[in-house]
Amino acid sequence: MALSASVIADLAGIIDDAQHNAAEIVKLTDAHPDMDVADGYAVQAELCRKWQADGRRLTGYKGGLTSKAKMVQMGLDTPVFGVLMGDTCVPDGDVVDMTQLIHPKVEAEIAFVTSRELSGDVSIDEVLAATEFVLPAIEVIDSRFKDFKFDVQSVIADNTSAARYVVGGSPRRPAGLDLRLLGVVMERNGELVGTAAGAAVMGHPAASVVALVKWLAGAGQALPAGSLVMTGGVTEAVAVHAGDHVTARVQNLGTVGVRFA
Repeated sequence: MALSASVIADLAGIIDDAQHNAAEIVKLTDAHPDMDVADGYAVQAELCRKWQADGRRLTGYKGGLTSKAKMVQMGLDTPVFGVLMGDTCVPDGDVVDMTQLIHPKVEAEIAFVTSRELSGDVSIDEVLAATEFVLPAIEVIDSRFKDFKFDVQSVIADNTSAARYVVGGSPRRPAGLDLRLLGVVMERNGELVGTAAGAAVMGHPAASVVALVKWLAGAGQALPAGSLVMTGGVTEAVAVHAGDHVTARVQNLGTVGVRFA
């Protein structure tokens, strides 16, 4: 890492304040041009420690930049990862308060819930065998950076733009499902805004979980049983505004929805 522990703590405080107050900030590398990816994850880890010390519950993880095109655009050969906190989960069909967000966007995703711990180098088949069920999800992303302008170091520090997440539909065990071929449709106010198939995420949504487990192993951690994993946007991110109603439908898994007010 290029930054000292005190600077990491300061940056975590800046991100935390921006998230809590729904306030825009400039990307962190403007003031710290030497900041690297490891520093970004150190800021994120400091945030997670603070949140848990405050009584917030870690419920799982999320992948970001999981499409090949996005990885190439950001100069990466692996996705980026963030944490999911329980108090950012919005019940299926409920309402997101827009006053707590800056410039939110939504993505349709396929989420996994694990049945047992995963660690080290695992395969897609091992991930599927350790999956209790898969289900449709909507992620609400909301970068705290002004005009959605950021670099990879800053977005990692900002917990990969995590804001809210919604899960629902008809959860199913993955056996008998080809997750690569499942069609995904996202609608906003009844109008089609995105279509794709599960393969849009790294060729197979479970590949995102494989990469997550490898990333955790690099930090000496495992993915616990009962974890929720948002595997990354199957569709492109779409902006939302007050009054919008968004639904995501995944073939064989049902529909999940959320309103913005």
